[in-house]
Amino acid sequence: MPKIANDLDAFLTQHQSRIEEELFDFLRIPSVSAQPAHDADTRSAAEWVKRSLEQAGLTAAVHETPGHPVVVGEWREAGPNAPTVLIYGHYDVQPAEPLELWTAPPFEPEVRDGRIYARGSVDDKGQLFLHIKALEAHLGTRGKLPCNFVVIAEGEEEVGSTNLEPFIERNRDLLAASAVVISDSAMFAEGIPSILSSLRGLSYFQIDVQGPSGDLHSGIYGGAVVNPAAALASIIASMHDANGRVAIDGFYDDVSPFSDEVLAGMRKLPHTDDAFKREIGVTSLGGEAGFTTLEKLWTRPTCEVNGMLSGYTGDGAKTVLPAKAMAKASCRLVPNQDPARIAELFEAHVRKHTPAGVTVTVDYIHGGRPWRADLAGPIFDAAKRAIQAAFGREPVIVGEGGSIPVVGDFERILKAPVLLVGFGLPGENAHAPDEWMSVENFRLGTKAMAALWDEYAGKGTP
Repeated sequence: MPKIANDLDAFLTQHQSRIEEELFDFLRIPSVSAQPAHDADTRSAAEWVKRSLEQAGLTAAVHETPGHPVVVGEWREAGPNAPTVLIYGHYDVQPAEPLELWTAPPFEPEVRDGRIYARGSVDDKGQLFLHIKALEAHLGTRGKLPCNFVVIAEGEEEVGSTNLEPFIERNRDLLAASAVVISDSAMFAEGIPSILSSLRGLSYFQIDVQGPSGDLHSGIYGGAVVNPAAALASIIASMHDANGRVAIDGFYDDVSPFSDEVLAGMRKLPHTDDAFKREIGVTSLGGEAGFTTLEKLWTRPTCEVNGMLSGYTGDGAKTVLPAKAMAKASCRLVPNQDPARIAELFEAHVRKHTPAGVTVTVDYIHGGRPWRADLAGPIFDAAKRAIQAAFGREPVIVGEGGSIPVVGDFERILKAPVLLVGFGLPGENAHAPDEWMSVENFRLGTKAMAALWDEYAGKGTP
């Protein structure tokens, strides 16, 4: 079985407490990219990442964009014959609201029951930071790295990475690499490390329905005026048929099926619907009929409502017929669906199902393409050995229902394979109150990434 080099293992064990305290400092920065009130905090997080990279032994710079900055760290002393690796992560986080549902303040990290609780602990500050510390382990023990490295950290992942693709396009030479490594995902289960083989894409929308010029008394006007809230509910209800299939015309036209081999591998994973229901706190499951739960999550496209608002929602009663209604909705996409094409089909469907008496506006907010890995090549083979060295077992191959749009951008622009290996766990509450990351996974993930660079450079311990 592969093993982590003794010097790297000893360094990470010896500096474990310091590393985790530094992570806590990072987590204390409320770098909420979606909220302008936190713009200064998001800038502070970028500067913090720059200093952390420099402390590890890399050179680093903060690059301005029309939005939040991009941080780039570099170490290029392994020589022209050594591979160059690009590591990507993001320093921005989701909004913490609703604050009242957190057990402790979201930006005051604390450890409870072997878990680091804080906004950004797993998504993605903890996973970005473990990569930096893995590089530091090499430089702190050997004074060098076995490969050349570029580390890129952005501050807009949680708001669609609008400015990252242009940044990559403008900086192809700076970011050129033989492989890209990203940790912004979860393992299949506790004790079962994973390599991601696919990601769903995304099209995200806002639907606004306008009825009368102002709110109306429901007793005086109700029954004679089209209710925007009811109209919106009708539009949303039209998006699925009785079998849970998306009812938008043309929605499935470009879907590329997953191979029988991949599907067979999914069926071998230790998943049960009963355990899944307990994990998320529901009594039954839904979705598209005819597919297993993992197939629904990883290989099938969806259309979901993310939020709705209309009328009076305060305490007590107010018998009002609302003037407007709004919903947020998103479609998760699979290869080879195009986000822009799905946006066209979505808007056409909404307009087709909008009743007379109200007007509708559909705004396409952002999107990203789906992605599927080849899983062949040196970086994937090296990752399997490095993960086995840290966790004591080979990783399984899994899919992911979420979206990381930049994955496809890196692959397309840099012409480099992308390795997705995350160290979160199911139920870690990313994007929700009481977000957490396993202390053990943070430590083992750091060791796995430290071992990866020896393995990728052909210097691993057999």
